[in-house]
Amino acid sequence: MGQLDNKVALVTGATSGIGLASARRLATEGAHVFITGRRKPELDAAVADIKQAGGQVTGIASDVANLDDLDALFEAIRQFGRGLDIVHANAGGGGFAALGTITPEHFDQTFGINVRGTLFTVQKALPLLNENATIVLTGSTSATDGTPAFSVYAATKAAIRSFGRTWAAELAQRGIRVNTVIPGPTKTPGLAGLAPDETQASALLDSIASGVPLGRLGEPEEIANAVLFLASGESSFMTGAEIFVDGGTNQI
Repeated sequence: MGQLDNKVALVTGATSGIGLASARRLATEGAHVFITGRRKPELDAAVADIKQAGGQVTGIASDVANLDDLDALFEAIRQFGRGLDIVHANAGGGGFAALGTITPEHFDQTFGINVRGTLFTVQKALPLLNENATIVLTGSTSATDGTPAFSVYAATKAAIRSFGRTWAAELAQRGIRVNTVIPGPTKTPGLAGLAPDETQASALLDSIASGVPLGRLGEPEEIANAVLFLASGESSFMTGAEIFVDGGTNQI
């Protein structure tokens, strides 16, 4: 038996990196997992990956910053007929921009995906949440570590931390738990994509890893293990909490 047998989960932004690892982990523990992504080829590949691992999965092309897409997503989950037990609001992204170069477009896009997208994903999930449902948000150590030229992204992740605390208090009467996983530097396409080419990406990743007390980047699967813990009954007395999976970056 898996820890999540007969559960229904949603993982947004699940076509690669932490989202894909999380969806795969939840599925292999028995949940039927709905996953989203903006690009259909990558979404189809993620669905195939999870099925190959033995999981039950439904892929739905969806942009969390688009409210019509979110409505269509939750209508599909409603028609599935079993409600939702787990929501991992993971979709997000961002890029470097020094204070003097930040444009309105950069600000609007980053806040649109990370903050607006997370808020309305959780809001629209509320009518479908079953008793004792769990919500897991994806934060970032950038919210507290003061990385230069990363202020917009960091601000969105600070908002996620605030959402986690506020929503935990707001939803406690329904028995819904809300917790936040805080990944440190993790080996994902998104992190590598901060550099303009492969050569610079390799140098960037090596530089970041050198600043991690454990001396390496995290693996998406290591973050997914924490997501599973927060999504399962193993964390039944936790809400409004944050789990740092950061190799000691914010702790040492």
